[in-house]
Amino acid sequence: MYIKRAVEDSILQISKSFPVLLVTGPRQVGKTTLLKQLAGSERVYVSLDDPDVRFLAKNDPSLFMQRYVPPVMIDEIQYAPELLPYIKMSADRSGNNGDFWLTGSQMFHMMMNVSESLAGRVGIVNLLGLSNSEIRGIISEPFTTSPDRLMARRKTLDKMGLTEIYQRIFRGGMPALYADADINPETYYSSYINTYLLRDIKDLTQVGDEMSFYNFMIAVAARTAKPIIYDELAKDAGISAPTAKKWLSIMVSSQIVVLVRPYHNNVLKRVVKTPLLHFLDTGLCAYLLRWGNAEILERGAMAGAFFESWVFSEIYKSYLNAAKEPPVFYYRDKDKKEIDLLLMQDGALYPIEIKKAASPGNEAIKHFKVLNPVTEPERFGSLGQYKMEIGTGAVVCMANDLMPIDRKNWYVPAWII
Repeated sequence: MYIKRAVEDSILQISKSFPVLLVTGPRQVGKTTLLKQLAGSERVYVSLDDPDVRFLAKNDPSLFMQRYVPPVMIDEIQYAPELLPYIKMSADRSGNNGDFWLTGSQMFHMMMNVSESLAGRVGIVNLLGLSNSEIRGIISEPFTTSPDRLMARRKTLDKMGLTEIYQRIFRGGMPALYADADINPETYYSSYINTYLLRDIKDLTQVGDEMSFYNFMIAVAARTAKPIIYDELAKDAGISAPTAKKWLSIMVSSQIVVLVRPYHNNVLKRVVKTPLLHFLDTGLCAYLLRWGNAEILERGAMAGAFFESWVFSEIYKSYLNAAKEPPVFYYRDKDKKEIDLLLMQDGALYPIEIKKAASPGNEAIKHFKVLNPVTEPERFGSLGQYKMEIGTGAVVCMANDLMPIDRKNWYVPAWII
């Protein structure tokens, strides 16, 4: 069963604007299925997973290009970077947009080659697992704290309760788990991890011991929704801090996790510059930490962290699915004041707290005021160019409905995202 993806229109538009379209993302998020769904009957499909095809692409790319003429879709392009200069020459000769559709999973190998070989000729789309909107079959749009837009969206949605949301958190966003409801998540993620380790990580010179890397992934999963401290991570994983940093960069590049940059402004003097870590698929995170089912997870010690990472990933996907760079930051200072998420758009900051509670209270927004100095930088000895407005704030939580907290902040039910 094909599940309609929110990014479809953006992909078609990008294909009309660039000779080469590249769809990247982790394994099994539906890149190939999506492009096959959108490809017309005249577009040739070829997969570099096929050893014979891969051999031809790597050893005689010129002959490969004669054999597979545009419009063509080339799956798993990272296996034959030798093709990229020939794709560039073909695109320059024809001048046609949309000639080449490429997919690739190993971002850490591929992006340097793509940026060097196809600069100015490639439009890139990042695809992650299914969003809650895609699973529910409703319209996806970049998240905003605007009460008017949230109210309009609220009118089109059915409410989701705590149990349903944690079932979604536990199951994760892999399309295969929703195309066939009978697939057991534990069985699926076990196979996924083995494939990820054996097919991708094993190929990297930085990782010589698969079991050590597996243990490292578990240590990373235990830190979802927390600032990342490499010395602590290395100690728990039994590796050196430089190795921990290198291995985490692999997980970031392969889009298993994301490191959220701390917001920095010269007006805010006490900001901590440690990035915040989120797993992008909470189902995979739950599997690594051996949570048995959604009910146990919801009652467990990490229920709040999983809720926070799920909400973050939904907001993050809402931008990627519109082919936009997610404008996400977080705030933490030396006084341990935190804001879970900041959206920075159009000269304004929109503070967001994420709480599992149904009625978090005014305590949830108490740290929003730490941002006030950015509205008057001159008062704090900084240049006017650092000035930012503070937009409508939100507390994304398990509230029963969209409700104002005060004149500038709202409770936003998680199911509205």
